[in-house]
Amino acid sequence: MLPRYYLNDYFTLLDPPFSKEREFMKTDIREYQNKYIMEIDLPGIKKEEITINYENGYLTIKAIKNTDLKPEVYVRRERFYGEIKRSFYIGEKKESDIKANFENGILTIAFPKEETLKKDIQNIEIK
Repeated sequence: MLPRYYLNDYFTLLDPPFSKEREFMKTDIREYQNKYIMEIDLPGIKKEEITINYENGYLTIKAIKNTDLKPEVYVRRERFYGEIKRSFYIGEKKESDIKANFENGILTIAFPKEETLKKDIQNIEIK
């Protein structure tokens, strides 16, 4: 059974709890009165190696870290290379309202909160 915090996490519905994406794309999401701000760690990645796609309410971040394929023998290799991708459900937004910035290995994405409609409790007439 998944932990309670995982089941209630609105932003990581597609993200398995122990995935390589979670390990290499550590993400903090801050909530403000009218917006969310995501900060994603992408150390060693260049801006040109990152793509952000928004489709059907899902924000997908993909990073490809290329490695030079020199015929070298490594005794130990811990730095990441390859492709990682992570998706977050953020709801329906206008693409123009999603802003992204990349600086010092941190990708920052800001987007507006959904407006919650207040629903008045009304009695339904039975006929």
